[in-house]
Amino acid sequence: MLFEVGRLCVKLAGRDANKKCVVVEKVDGNFVIIDGETRRRKCNVKHLEPLSQVLKLGDNASSAEVKKAFSKLGIELKDSKPKKSVDRPKKQKVKKNAPDKVSSQKAIKKTEPAKQKVVSEAPKAEKEALKEDI
Repeated sequence: MLFEVGRLCVKLAGRDANKKCVVVEKVDGNFVIIDGETRRRKCNVKHLEPLSQVLKLGDNASSAEVKKAFSKLGIELKDSKPKKSVDRPKKQKVKKNAPDKVSSQKAIKKTEPAKQKVVSEAPKAEKEALKEDI
């Protein structure tokens, strides 16, 4: 059993490459749960290089226990606390005041007669001007 619980390894692939980790739990033949300088996560054993050291850890050891074991080896681990979520203001939808079809039709009907009056008043004024000239 090459990747037993407590086996010290080096991560070969991914974002945590070249960082030391320890096997915390064995999921199946190809996957293990790791913790240490890396993020605590499920990892493919093909992405791990086992080292000769084996740490004394219980199955499903907590991050605090892993940190103690690494400090005994002289390896300092960072405390990885989740970031505090920031409440961002939600965008509110802007309501557009679009005119209704009915009200826009009424507005058109109201303006059309006014145009007709202006047009009809102009010829009357011309006729009156002509009558005055005669």
